[in-house]
Amino acid sequence: MSRTGSRRRAGARTLPAAVPLALALALTLGACTAEPAADGRTDTGAEAGYVSGDGSTRTWAPEDRGDAVVVAGTDFSGAPVSVADWRGDVVVLNTWYAACPPCRAEAPDLVALATDYADRGVHLLGINGTDDAGAAQAFERTFSVPYPSLADTDGTAIASLQGEVPLQAVPTTVVLDREGRVAGRVLGLADGSTLRAMVDDLLAEPAPAGV
Repeated sequence: MSRTGSRRRAGARTLPAAVPLALALALTLGACTAEPAADGRTDTGAEAGYVSGDGSTRTWAPEDRGDAVVVAGTDFSGAPVSVADWRGDVVVLNTWYAACPPCRAEAPDLVALATDYADRGVHLLGINGTDDAGAAQAFERTFSVPYPSLADTDGTAIASLQGEVPLQAVPTTVVLDREGRVAGRVLGLADGSTLRAMVDDLLAEPAPAGV
C-alpha cells in the first residue's frame, strides 16, 4: 500500500522547458495540483490531490495503465540506453540532479534497490536534465550508483513521459510494469520501503504473453 509524505521536501525543483509554462508557474507558487480520482487510480494525496514534492505516491491498476512509454537517450558515459530493451522486466525511473538534497537523501535506497533486485529482472535508470557529465559522474561515484542515467538536458526523456504521468518535481520516481507501462509514481523523496513494495507488487503480476 502506498504512503504519502507528511510535509514538503526541501530542495525540490521544477522541471526544465519540457514542462508547460502554466504548470511551471503553478509549482513556483507552491500550489497543490489536484488529479481526478475517478480513473481507477489510487492516490495517497489529501483530497485526491497532492502537494508538489511531498513524497506522495500513486499507483495504476493493470487495466488502467496507458501505453508503453519509450524513454531513450545517451548516458553520461556516452552509451545509448532505451527502456525498450528491458521489456518483460520491471523498470524504475528516477529524475535527479547532483545538488538536490532529497536526491542525495534517497540515493542510498535506490542503490540498494538496484543491487538487491538485480537478479530479479528489475532495472533502474536515472534521468538528469540539469548536470554536465562531470557533476553527474561525481554524484554517481559518491553514492556508488550501479545503474546509468540519461543526460537529458534537452528534455527529451521527460517529454516522453509527460503524456502518461505528471512529473512536476525533482526527484520523481516512476515505476514501469513488464510491458513498459506506467504503474506507479512517487512525487518527491522516495521512501525505500514504499518503493520496494511497489516493485514487489509488479513482480508478483503474471508475466504478459509475448513479452
